Amino acid sequence: MDPNRRRGRSQSPVGSQADQDLAVPDNLDSTMQLLFLACQGDAPGVEALLHGGVDVNSINLDGRTALHVAACEGQREVVSVLLDWQANIDARDRWGSTAVADSKCYGHMDIYDLLKSHGGKAPRNRRTPMMVSNPGEIPEYELNPGELQFRKGDEVLKGTYQVAKWNGTKVSVKIVDRETYSDQEAINSFRHELTVFEKVRHPNVVQFIGAVTQNIPMMIVSEYHANADLGSLIQRKGRLNGHKVLRYALDIARGMTYLHQCKPDPIIHCDLKPKCQKYLPG
Repeated sequence: MDPNRRRGRSQSPVGSQADQDLAVPDNLDSTMQLLFLACQGDAPGVEALLHGGVDVNSINLDGRTALHVAACEGQREVVSVLLDWQANIDARDRWGSTAVADSKCYGHMDIYDLLKSHGGKAPRNRRTPMMVSNPGEIPEYELNPGELQFRKGDEVLKGTYQVAKWNGTKVSVKIVDRETYSDQEAINSFRHELTVFEKVRHPNVVQFIGAVTQNIPMMIVSEYHANADLGSLIQRKGRLNGHKVLRYALDIARGMTYLHQCKPDPIIHCDLKPKCQKYLPG
C-alpha cells in the first residue's frame, strides 16, 4: 500500500496470473483485507467486507483507514463506496494526514474534489523542518504523538524534559521549541542528536525510545528515571560517601567508555556535569 510503488504496477491486469496476484491473501485480518482491496481498487470486494461487518473506519498500525489508502492510490470507485458507508472523511493517520491531503499530495484531483464536496478538509500546513514527502523515508524511530499522554494540568514546556506516558509506560519527553524551527543550526543539532541517540545501547546510557519529527511539536522520547539528576542529589544531600562516589564514578566511566569506543565514529559527550547524570538509588 505504499503509494510510491504504484507507478510500476499495472492498473488493469489481464489474465489468470494477474488475477492471482490481486487475490486477497488468506492470512490477512479483516482490517488488512479491507485496506488491501482498497489499495487494489476492488470496490465490490470492499463493499462485500463492509456488508460482512468490517468497520469502515478500521485502521492499521499507522492509523490509516481504507479511505486514506484509496485516496492515496487514486481509486475513485472505492472512495465513492467508502463515502456511501459514511467513512470518517477527516480521519488522521499517525502523521496527521487526511484522505483529502493524500489525494492532493499524489495528484488525484478528481478524488480531492470529490472528498471536498463531501466536506473533507485538508489539515493546516504543519510542516516541520524534518518532514519528508515520501512515506518510505520516515525514520524507523518515528512515534505517533497521539500515543504520548501528558498529565492534565501540566504545562507543556518547550526545551525541557517532561514526564509522559507512552503506551502505558512512563517516559521522558524533550519538546523542541517551535521558535527554533527557523534556526538551521538548531535543527542540525537536533538532527545530529537523534542520529547519535538512536544508535547507542548500553546499561549506563539513557535509552532512546523514539522521536516525533513529522508533527508539531517535535520531540525526543527517552527512558524515564524517577530519581533526580546527580547534581540535585549533591545539592540536597551534600558530600557523598566514598562508596557512592565510587559507584557513580564507575557507572559514568562505563557509559563514557562505551561512547568513546563506538564504531566507526567515537561519541564525545561534551557536557559531562552532575546535572546531566541520572542515578539509581541504593
